[in-house]
Amino acid sequence: MSKNGTQRSSSTFHFFAGLTTGCLSAILLQPADLLKTRVQQSRSTSLTTTLRSILAGPNFLQQLWRGTLPSVIRTGIGSALYFSTLNALRQHVAHSNLLTSTGLVEAAKGNAQYSSSSLPRLSNMANLTTGAIARASAGFLMMPITVIKVRYESSLYSYKSIWGAGTAIMKGEGMKGFFAGFGATAVRDAPYAGLYVLFYEQSKRRLGQLQRVNPMAEGLDEQHGMKSGISLSINFLSGVLAAGFATAITNPFDAVKTRLQLMPGKYGNMFTAGSRMIREDGVRSLFDGLGLRMGRKAISSALAWTLYEELVRRAEIKFEEKREALT
Repeated sequence: MSKNGTQRSSSTFHFFAGLTTGCLSAILLQPADLLKTRVQQSRSTSLTTTLRSILAGPNFLQQLWRGTLPSVIRTGIGSALYFSTLNALRQHVAHSNLLTSTGLVEAAKGNAQYSSSSLPRLSNMANLTTGAIARASAGFLMMPITVIKVRYESSLYSYKSIWGAGTAIMKGEGMKGFFAGFGATAVRDAPYAGLYVLFYEQSKRRLGQLQRVNPMAEGLDEQHGMKSGISLSINFLSGVLAAGFATAITNPFDAVKTRLQLMPGKYGNMFTAGSRMIREDGVRSLFDGLGLRMGRKAISSALAWTLYEELVRRAEIKFEEKREALT
């Protein structure tokens, strides 16, 4: 780790680290994503009914993983863009002292050995802002495949291929069809990502402090900070907690986004969709799929961030060892 607590690994490395973690989480958790989409597509659709219907049908495993390819493309490339963009933004903020707190930066320098992370340690405002900007940017670029993914997961469409889905959307709705629900998506993703990074970094600091003051702890390594097992535990638990909080706060926008992407002609825009959902299905419709989304986000975010941080951490250790060998 560098003296100012920031990583030296290249943007390319962060891109491929994000790609790896995104693809893995998309494949493992596709059934939860599919079930959430179907629960949100109509207030009359319950999780039990949806799951029972899939399990009673032919090739239920194939049905549970329906839409995996667009999910992998969307989550894999989206995560790659997100993590590489977030890294670039955080590096810029750390070096320019924009949105940072001097006290936090100094604390990071003095206590780097107690950290579970090789990433820059910034102020709360910096974490919130960089997370939101990175997610909104990646979300916009990945919007077309996101629309295809959601429709693949829904039972309202029967696309046979990604190309067929794209052709059908272009023919029926034009280019705007590929950006259906972008407003709700941005309003969901930007706050979610910002809050996630904020909660995640705060949780890591608190848990790291507990590890530091615990006289029975044996998780410190004088040269490279916390041992890998301790770091993994802290980062994973922090990811679960951060995802739970951020998901609960932003779920209404996710429910609105799903309706807009599935039935843009019926719901029109974010405000019309929200008011219509409340009028026709009640306020509870804004929290449809919350349990599924919270569980999926908790696992996927914790898995992605823990693996991403570990890849960065190991790269930094190797870089430091090579640098020391040359001096």
